[in-house]
Amino acid sequence: MEIKNVYTKIQQQLDLQLPFVAYQKANTHSLQVFLQEDSLLYEVKGGTDSGFVFAPFDSIHKKVLIPSQKSTSYTVNTTDKIHDDHVGKSHFLPEQDIVSVSIKENHKQLVAQGKEAIKAGVFEKVVLSRREEVDTSITNNPLQLFKKLLFTYPKAFVYIWYHPQIGLWLGATPETLIKVKDHNFSTMALAGTQPFIDTINVDWGAKELVEQEMVTTYVIKELSTVVKNIEYSGTYTHKAGTLLHLRTDINGILSDTDTTIENIINVLHPTPAVCGVPKNEAKSFILKKEGYDRKYYTGFLGELNIKKEGKVMSEIFVNLRCMEIEKNKAVLYVGGGITKDSDPEKEWEETVRKTETMKKVLF
Repeated sequence: MEIKNVYTKIQQQLDLQLPFVAYQKANTHSLQVFLQEDSLLYEVKGGTDSGFVFAPFDSIHKKVLIPSQKSTSYTVNTTDKIHDDHVGKSHFLPEQDIVSVSIKENHKQLVAQGKEAIKAGVFEKVVLSRREEVDTSITNNPLQLFKKLLFTYPKAFVYIWYHPQIGLWLGATPETLIKVKDHNFSTMALAGTQPFIDTINVDWGAKELVEQEMVTTYVIKELSTVVKNIEYSGTYTHKAGTLLHLRTDINGILSDTDTTIENIINVLHPTPAVCGVPKNEAKSFILKKEGYDRKYYTGFLGELNIKKEGKVMSEIFVNLRCMEIEKNKAVLYVGGGITKDSDPEKEWEETVRKTETMKKVLF
């Protein structure tokens, strides 16, 4: 099937208010689509569920599944995808780039509170975030935004997801939560952020290096309970769109046949990269102090127990660099890791840089 026909089917699904997801993995030219045949809300129940999972940061919200057996699926090559007038040169409208002084000061105060909690020994690291509403009454429709995301961020996991009972989300995330094929398992530790300017050969400050080491150590320690023969790479600079991060690749073998993808997700989620260390103390602080509901931001999404080439595979991503589309507005979600060495002004500037991922396709 031609890609333009697939986009037509996706638009029809949206018009009929039926659940769907379309996505492309990093460095591929293959668009995957699941079109759910009814409007029911299916939740993940156990380790054998198969389909596309969309899960929240906090369990107060539903862990939604677009089931394989309840969906029509397509795989289409995007090498010759049509960008036409949907992908022009991005530019910012001046009024959209202005964030109120109160929003900035509130976030800086939140960072200061996080540092105080670190100083008091509550946790070693916490990831603090904010939301930003942007007027989209003059921008393109969701499918056009999705096409622009595909074009702009080919090295990210790019998706558009919709359920009438949950809402419409789009994103371009750089971070894999887990990938499982047979008994082989892989994940990554990601931390630190700076803008990409011509080269990935950059220097990292002590704050970012300590944060990355903290994340890597925690992930390996937690995984050791369910994964054996853990190996990990050296830390290196990873480019994700207009940003650079520190990254460490981690892989291993599942300890036994009773170890399911659900066990591993429970161990990892939420990761230190979106929550903090230790996890429970950091999460409690976030829920109490952030002052808003993250919903599905910093949750996870992806293929769950999908049969490919005779093997059952799962590939799950952390929901970062994302936005929720509401009537005439987009809600952007951004955050950053806070350690004892964090500077509130610089942490604010990091969140501003991260909003550029979505704003580049909105305007």
